[in-house]
This record gives sequence, structure tokens and C-alpha cells, in this order.
Amino acid sequence: MKTLPTPRNGRTARRAGRTLVAASALLASLALAACGNSDPLAAKGSCSGDGITVGSADFPESETVANVYVEALRANGFQVDTKLNIGSREAYVPAVRKCAISVIPDYTGNLLQYLDKRATATGGAEVTAALQAALGADLAIGAPAPGQDSDAVVVTRATAQRWNLHSIADLAAHSAEVKFGAPAEFAERAGGLPGLKKNYGVDVAAANFVQIADGGGPATVRALVDGQVTAANIFTTSPAIKQNDLVVLEDPKHNFAAQNVVPLLNSAKKSDRLLKVLDATSAKLSTDELIKLNESVSGASKTEPRAAAAAWVSAQGLNKPVG
Repeated sequence: MKTLPTPRNGRTARRAGRTLVAASALLASLALAACGNSDPLAAKGSCSGDGITVGSADFPESETVANVYVEALRANGFQVDTKLNIGSREAYVPAVRKCAISVIPDYTGNLLQYLDKRATATGGAEVTAALQAALGADLAIGAPAPGQDSDAVVVTRATAQRWNLHSIADLAAHSAEVKFGAPAEFAERAGGLPGLKKNYGVDVAAANFVQIADGGGPATVRALVDGQVTAANIFTTSPAIKQNDLVVLEDPKHNFAAQNVVPLLNSAKKSDRLLKVLDATSAKLSTDELIKLNESVSGASKTEPRAAAAAWVSAQGLNKPVG
């Protein structure tokens, strides 16, 4: 196994970031308790009334989608407060359960794994069905968006054309030639190299696995574009895919669990009116639209998430009451 160095300021992987944020949130909570300060998520919120509190996890895509919810809900007459940049599910799911937060964007596959550690569903429909069963009485979800932020096997356009690649399965015939770039854990986890071998016959030798610790960030992209690796694990909403004309290989056997954006809410706050707005908003959130939002916030323009969300809601016609 080879290892490529990563820059100190490289982008942290979203999935890894959520784990780090969880630890940070716990440490912050302990520090606040020690100082005698109150945690804004510790107290039970009001499960009655029409007011809605929208939260987000502590990474740009979550904050941006949360602001999309805020803009759409306000356009439909909801009184909305925000509690953004909270942290991981370990922090925000309990807050949703006690109405300290009314609604927060999440991802179907990861939310399912959080609620049911034994879950094995990977396909979009089965993940959603299993998630509905795992929610319990105090949690609810809206309709999942078509857009996903999930793991993917990505190659350059030149490699895709040279080997006639469309699906991950097409890589199998070239296993001996494939140098694969991904975080260290990709070599062991079920959806990583073991899954690629089991589901598609892609057998990457240990010597051809290149460990890159930025989880699909700039170092991974650079290694792929420069030819240091021939395939890499990059998340589907990374702006770098479009910016570098990279190709996401199809995953028809659902090696990677579906990760559709979905609003998670307290069931006591659920109403037909609320779901109507959230579902209309989710219907517009395709993977391409998520990429555009991410490009706006994390690209050259560095637009604030709230401003990017407001512009997107307006462009999608969601800045007026849902019919």
C-alpha cells in the first residue's frame, strides 16, 4: 500500500469531518458544563405552536441546505429560527427528539446506520423503507431529495474513454492496472475494496492501493488528474468532478449505500403544510443542484451559505407560497 502526502490545509472529507465534529461537540459540551454555561441544545424545546427551528450540521453543504429550508419555509409564512453548525448526529438527533430543533437536513444511508447499526440496506428505495421503520415515534422524515452526496468510484475522462468505462464492473478487466486512491479505511470497510471485489470483481492489489488521507479532497483529485492513481473514491457532490471533467462510474449493485438528502424532523412538528413545503423543496435538490450550491459556497466566489441558498430558492421559484 502506498501513501501520498496531503497538504495541511487540504479539505477534510465530509464523512470523516462529521466524526471529528462529533468529538468536538462532546468536548465543547463538557467545557460549557464545567464553566456553568447552558448548552442551547440541552433544554427541551417547544413541540407545540407554529414556530420552526431549523438546524444544520457543521459543514458547508448542511448549512447551505438548511438555509434553503429556511428561505422556502419563510416564503410560505412560517416563523423560522435557526441553530446552525451544531455538529454531528450525536448532537443534533437528540436535539430533534426533544424539539430543540424542528428540522435538519440529513442523509438517508448514514441516518439509517445511526439509528440501526444492524441495517444492511443500500439501494435508495430499501434504505428509505428501512429508515422509516427505524425512526420510532418521535422522529419523522420528509420525502428524500433525488440528490445524493455519496461515495463514488471516479476516473478521468481519458481513462473512461480508453477502457470504455461506464460502470464500476467495467474496471474488473483492468484490475491489475488500477491504482486506487482513497482513505486508509477504504481498504477494509465493506463498501470499500472488499465491496468492489465482491460486487464487481474489481480486485485491487495491496501494492496498488494508494492511501490519501483527505477523503476525496484536493490531494485525491490532484493524484487522479496527474495520473498518480487511475481511480479514486470521491463524493458525488464534489465540485471538483465537474471542474476537472471527471467521470463517476455507475454503481448498479449499490455497493455504496444511498445517501439522499432528507429533512429529519420531530414528529410532533410534522404537519401537512410543513411537509408540502419541504417536499417541494427536496424535489428540486438533484445531485447537480447540490453541486451548484457547493460550487457557489466552496468555489471561487465563496458565497455565504445564506446568500447562496436565497439565490437558489429564488431561481427555483420556491420564494413564493407552494401551490
